[in-house]
Amino acid sequence: MDTVIERVREFAESLLPAMGLELFDVQFRREGHGWVLRLVVDKEEGVTLDDCSQVSRETSDFLDVEDIIDHPYHLEVSSPGLERPLRTVEECRRHLGKKARIKLKEKVDSRRVIIGELVTVEENELAVLSDEGETHRLEWENVEKARLTL
Repeated sequence: MDTVIERVREFAESLLPAMGLELFDVQFRREGHGWVLRLVVDKEEGVTLDDCSQVSRETSDFLDVEDIIDHPYHLEVSSPGLERPLRTVEECRRHLGKKARIKLKEKVDSRRVIIGELVTVEENELAVLSDEGETHRLEWENVEKARLTL
């Protein structure tokens, strides 16, 4: 299973930049209807259906030639979505000005969950302007989970 993910990741990372896309995630796992190989792709202005179709065609061709999966599976290509996870400080920086929901490991300002606009992102610190008008400074090491929210 890890070999499939590694090989698909290598292929996607070589293919996607020429298409103006980047790889967000690769998953290969058994779900209710069988095995699913899921590629999640991203680009700053948003992923289109045509982008997903093109990645799907190229990936299908690669998988047919390389024959690295020896059982039935479904291939899915999608974007991370509007409420995407924010996994790194750099991803937070790319989404400055957007609303995020941040769950903390330890309380800050007596709160474990902060929802608000990402106003600044420095090396290892985020500043979030909450809906109540308070600015919270959060150390990245204290972030348990972060995602964009509507």
